[in-house]
Amino acid sequence: MPREVPLRRSLLLRLLALAVLVALASIAATAWLAVRTTTGAIRQEQGQTIADDARIYDTLLGYAATHPDWTGVQDTLRPLARRVGRRVALTTGSGTPIADSAPSAGQLPAKPSATIDALSVDATLSPESGGADRIDPRAVGPYLLPPDERAALRARADVAVTCLRGRGKIEASVVDTPSGRPRIETEGPNQPDDIICLDARADLAAPTATETKALGQLNALVNTCLARRQVPAVRVAQDQTWTWRDSAAVASPGLSRKEQEDNRAVNACIGGSRREQLLPFVAPAATLFVADPGGRPSAKFDLSPANRARIVLVAGLVLLVTVVVTVLAGIRLTRPLHALTAAAQRMRDGDGAARVRVTGRDEIARLAEAFNDMAERRTRLEQLRRAMVGDVAHEMRTPVSNIRGWLEAAEDGVVVADRRLLGSLLEEAILLQHVIDDLQDLAQADAGALRLHAEHVYLADLLAQVAATHPGVLLRVDGDPELFADPVRLRQIVGNLVANAVRHTPPGGSVTVSAQVAGSEVVIAVADTGTGISAEDLPRVFERFWRAEKSRSRRSGGSGLGLAIVRKLVEAHGGTVTATSVVGQGSTFTVRLPGQGPVS
Repeated sequence: MPREVPLRRSLLLRLLALAVLVALASIAATAWLAVRTTTGAIRQEQGQTIADDARIYDTLLGYAATHPDWTGVQDTLRPLARRVGRRVALTTGSGTPIADSAPSAGQLPAKPSATIDALSVDATLSPESGGADRIDPRAVGPYLLPPDERAALRARADVAVTCLRGRGKIEASVVDTPSGRPRIETEGPNQPDDIICLDARADLAAPTATETKALGQLNALVNTCLARRQVPAVRVAQDQTWTWRDSAAVASPGLSRKEQEDNRAVNACIGGSRREQLLPFVAPAATLFVADPGGRPSAKFDLSPANRARIVLVAGLVLLVTVVVTVLAGIRLTRPLHALTAAAQRMRDGDGAARVRVTGRDEIARLAEAFNDMAERRTRLEQLRRAMVGDVAHEMRTPVSNIRGWLEAAEDGVVVADRRLLGSLLEEAILLQHVIDDLQDLAQADAGALRLHAEHVYLADLLAQVAATHPGVLLRVDGDPELFADPVRLRQIVGNLVANAVRHTPPGGSVTVSAQVAGSEVVIAVADTGTGISAEDLPRVFERFWRAEKSRSRRSGGSGLGLAIVRKLVEAHGGTVTATSVVGQGSTFTVRLPGQGPVS
């Protein structure tokens, strides 16, 4: 029973594993690329959206900080919406519309984007607007300077800048704040030893009448708040710093718990008082809605569990299709291989007729054709082997039987052991020895053990010796050809061809041996006018024990090995031998040998 190939070593499993590996790698690479690309696009879109939202928020927050109400905000809202390509709308806290860049676009989103309040800035949308008290710095209210005060402060600022540039060698510039007060910015540190420049900058820092009035209002509001909390009064400066009004309330280096609570109360009152002071000068808080032009909030793709499940499902389908296709292809690929294996096993078990059906023209079909050719050749070789065994047995049985019969007859006194009997026995022994020598030569040639002793040979002399042993053979040599060959084996080649020609040439016919040089080769031809060989038998003339006569009669003599030996000896010299024949007209055997060079 033939042993099956283990599944772990089968070609189908290997193809399947390879296909699955390739599919997994492809799916993983595609999914990774898609996720990376999508994530990058989402991040870019989200970044752009965040930037647009921050621009919208900051623009409307600046409007709220510089206007007491939302009247006229529509002129700011529409250009802003066009720049960002979004719908922008404002409503009151109760939902009453204030302004809308696309009022006909339909209902607003259910969830607002932000709240616009200049006195309570959203640090996530505008981290640079508002300090610790979350008040937009553009909300200045009563601190807004009139033109005359601005001009006076500008003149003081120019004096300070000129001083810094000339005396202090410091690069300085003037920057206007939202209230109109100029501020000096320098690239380097202040020079404490330059009294003139410090005086000029101190003169610039002095509050104007407008600022003094606003600071007085702020101090009154702050101290009223502190009084309600039973905290001592303070003095708030223009930069929102403060000091205790009563010098006895100055904080000690180590703050007590009560002092820490008072400090927190002062900071809270300053923030609340500033909002109370600025409230009449800023627009009331409004709700901001930002949406697509169609009115729907902008859609955002995310790798939610549902989206991940879809990706996994698609990847699974791709993998399933890959597995199915691979299995089908593998089955189609392994089916002829199984047929080849079964035929080889039948042949091993003795079935010489085992063949494989060939379908297609791919590599496996070529393998099946090669197997069938091998099987045909094996069958033919087996037939030749059996025929050769029979021929050898016949060829050796005949002379052995003759020798034994004559010896037994002489022993029984039937015949007289005279010279004639001894000559006949010697002839049979010589024939037997000839068969054995021919078989030995072929065995050596088949085993690659046939050794040649090559030397320079004058072909005309050698052919003359062969022709002399066969009366009536004509010899024709063109020039004086020479070659490098084994003279003994070369004489055997020509002798076998001449003997074969003489044997198949009837009385009155002729045998001609010719030699000539053709390029780098020496050509020897043995032609006869004998019976000839048919076209279908001509390819078999060099096979062992093949005879033109189908019977095994010894009428024409010979062992049937001469031409086979000729082919082996010619091939050992690196040459070729061919035969041409016409039935009834004769045959020609042509040997082509290298003219010069060593023989292996």
